[in-house]
Amino acid sequence: MSPTLPEKTVQRASDAERDQVAAVLGEALATGRLTSVEHADRLEAAYAAVTLGELLPLTSDLPTLTEATAPGAERQDVAAVFSKVIRSGRWVAGRHTRLRSTFGALIVDLSDAVLPGREVVLELDALFGKLIVRVPRDARVIDEGEALFAKRQVAGGADGAGSGPLIRVTGKARFGKVVVWRADD
Repeated sequence: MSPTLPEKTVQRASDAERDQVAAVLGEALATGRLTSVEHADRLEAAYAAVTLGELLPLTSDLPTLTEATAPGAERQDVAAVFSKVIRSGRWVAGRHTRLRSTFGALIVDLSDAVLPGREVVLELDALFGKLIVRVPRDARVIDEGEALFAKRQVAGGADGAGSGPLIRVTGKARFGKVVVWRADD
């Protein structure tokens, strides 16, 4: 016998369910359905929610995410090959975003981007190229990447000073340059 809706609303919410609500809210912000203040209030409530019943009202007036409406919710790729590419403004980043620069320059600004959860993985690969990433000022950044005959500079340690999302930086810089910096640095 399956539980009825009232019984389900008292069940404890998981981190994955909170992240799913955050992704719906992020998409609503990116498409203009929510203002930035509404988004911030609902996002704070989503991560403070203990039960499913506390999560349900946060997205009841919004369309749900589907594969067709939010292809970038889980994974996204941005590349600059023999060119210069700039990604900035309000856009929805993937939970795992791969940024690749091959004989080119890729400049990505995440300060106004909608991040789909508490933790985002940025896979930064620069091969004979330049990759520059600006993260939100309240983000915590952990660098797990590698460099070979390259410059790799990642600012914004995970010392707990930032109250925002955790951004895990992975990937390789080979004969190139990778720079990650906070919006207020």
